[in-house]
Amino acid sequence: MTSVEVTSKWLPFKTQSGSGLPLFCLPHAGGGASAFRTWLGQVPGVAVLPVQPPGREARFREPPHQHMEPLVTALADLVLGEAGDRPYAVYGHSLGALVAFELVREIRRQNAPLPTRLIVSGCSAPGHPFDDGPPVTGMTRPQLVRMLRDLGGTPEWLLADESFVDMILPAVQADFSVKETYEYRPEPPLDIPLTVLASTEDPRASHDAQSRWRQQTTKEFDLHTLVGGHFEVFEQSTITHKYLAQALHLP
Repeated sequence: MTSVEVTSKWLPFKTQSGSGLPLFCLPHAGGGASAFRTWLGQVPGVAVLPVQPPGREARFREPPHQHMEPLVTALADLVLGEAGDRPYAVYGHSLGALVAFELVREIRRQNAPLPTRLIVSGCSAPGHPFDDGPPVTGMTRPQLVRMLRDLGGTPEWLLADESFVDMILPAVQADFSVKETYEYRPEPPLDIPLTVLASTEDPRASHDAQSRWRQQTTKEFDLHTLVGGHFEVFEQSTITHKYLAQALHLP
């Protein structure tokens, strides 16, 4: 497979991303690149690049990653190859935030160019206790569907569709395996600015737990608060886009 074909699998909306600063967007557990599709062209000066991990949407036949290390290794190759010598930024929501954090640390370990900023949302700060409830990897199908319903972000008509549930559950289980097998290892804080978009009523990440991300950077730290739940960055996308433009110092 050529590098162009590999890139097109990981970045399926690249041709629609527009011009500007590349912003690699990593989705939540079970989510795919289409979660960010409505963001394309909505942040002036930014080329939004939704990332498509294997095991979902057009890549649903590929085995999904179940552990953090091989996932961020593959992502580092993708990001560095796509960015080249251009400045770039990284954003992640929920599990994607944790993956984005470890991705940047992997890039640092490779002594490669770091992003201009890391932006995260919907995730407790690494290294701090969090309570996600019972392990998802051991849940039954009804329990998994109930969890997705309680978390929000997935329309009820889709959760009632047996074929849709069959398609997404392997990725959901694999993604939660990435999180539940993840072990935080202390390293020096990142020498890049960090922005957090926290929600007031997020059942997966309290506002306080998200504010502790400030310990992961030696540079500028910004915390913005949205009123609502776990997927508020998507439900209030206009506000999210404004914060993204501010974080990336765009007019």
